Amino acid sequence: MSTGDELQFVVFRVGPQEFALDIFQVERILRYEKPATLPKAPEYLEGVVQYAGGVVPVIDLRKRLAVPATLKEETRVMVLEMDAHRVAIVVDQVLEVLRVEAPTITPPPPMVQGLAAAYISGIISRPSRTIVVLNAARLFTSKEKLALVAAGG
Repeated sequence: MSTGDELQFVVFRVGPQEFALDIFQVERILRYEKPATLPKAPEYLEGVVQYAGGVVPVIDLRKRLAVPATLKEETRVMVLEMDAHRVAIVVDQVLEVLRVEAPTITPPPPMVQGLAAAYISGIISRPSRTIVVLNAARLFTSKEKLALVAAGG
């Protein structure tokens, strides 16, 4: 098997559901630190945190996906590289780095298509687990991305 057929994902939990992002979209995983709040920010934009000599906007993915958000010891902030900008997302728990053969990732079923399919790039099925693969670049509309870039300085 050639390495081109294998993909790596960072698997994390938001509420009861497991999600994954391509490992190349994830720059760093940090312990949760309360962000500095920004006035008049949308509800899902928690604020900004200092990172790599600048600030990065922090999105609570739990609020974005309408999942109850409680802070726990395992709550993490994942810094993502998105369209040449960084954004951080808050997740309940980072679980593992998973290697998957590309052909085993299935597209979202037709009933999921529409709004949700815009940011779901596939489904990884494992015994007793279903992992939803997200496309970080599509989690936000272009207007939201502009607001995030402005928030990040």
